[in-house]
Amino acid sequence: MAMKHYKPTTPARRGMTVIDYSELSKVAPEKSLLEPLNKHAGRNSYGRITVRHRGGGNRKKYRVIDFKRNKLNMPATVKTLEYDPNRTAFIALVQYEDGEKRYIIAPIGLKVGDTIISGKGADIKPGNALSLTDIPVGTVIHNIELYPGKGAQLARSAGNQAQLMAKEGRLALLRLPSGELRNVPVECMATIGQVSNPEHENVNYGKAGRKRHMGWRPAVRGSAMNPNDHPHGGGEGKSPIGRPSPVTPWGKPTMGYKTRKKHNRSDKYIVKRRVVK
Repeated sequence: MAMKHYKPTTPARRGMTVIDYSELSKVAPEKSLLEPLNKHAGRNSYGRITVRHRGGGNRKKYRVIDFKRNKLNMPATVKTLEYDPNRTAFIALVQYEDGEKRYIIAPIGLKVGDTIISGKGADIKPGNALSLTDIPVGTVIHNIELYPGKGAQLARSAGNQAQLMAKEGRLALLRLPSGELRNVPVECMATIGQVSNPEHENVNYGKAGRKRHMGWRPAVRGSAMNPNDHPHGGGEGKSPIGRPSPVTPWGKPTMGYKTRKKHNRSDKYIVKRRVVK
């Protein structure tokens, strides 16, 4: 997919970019695969804000995605390629020979009219799903299960891909999008190819209104607040934050900090930790 640029007719238009959706099918979503998606505006069951800066946004419905690909050895035809407001990747509506329709994450190269299949013996081409046992070493994959039969959990967002590095016994070694090297049971399913919409990371939203449509409310800098509102607040004019590292309004380190448990059960599967930028 290409990017669309606009003439700078307004300050917001200058530099604004959008994804060119001309290759997507101009159809309404499949009704049988839609579910309600209620808004919570960042509030929990007590009505208290637990996630700040959320609320409003355009109304949308959830598209039920087939992350398990458990309809084995039955070909399916790609009917449409569609936009999904709930995720960064595009989705494809496929119809199996018995008439059942399902949504899947669309990989790069999948086109309307193509045939895909899941199961042992499937060709190594984008959209086909196989267990890691049947995928050749070096293949680019996405939608990878962590536990057999649970459904895909890894490499699902726009442009992501993992690579099958090796297989030894009951485990397969993967290089994940983060750079982490991790072992996964060879019985886990994965889909061939790279996730669609790789240009997503280059989108320039241009104006605050586009983020409001997505359900994001304004965020105020801590340094613009008073001392009783934020640890960065106070001072005359523009003042430094006055502490070694930036913190949240409640004094916890921000800008990312390690939250992983020291003795996690899955540590034994991680061969090399992710690349820290």
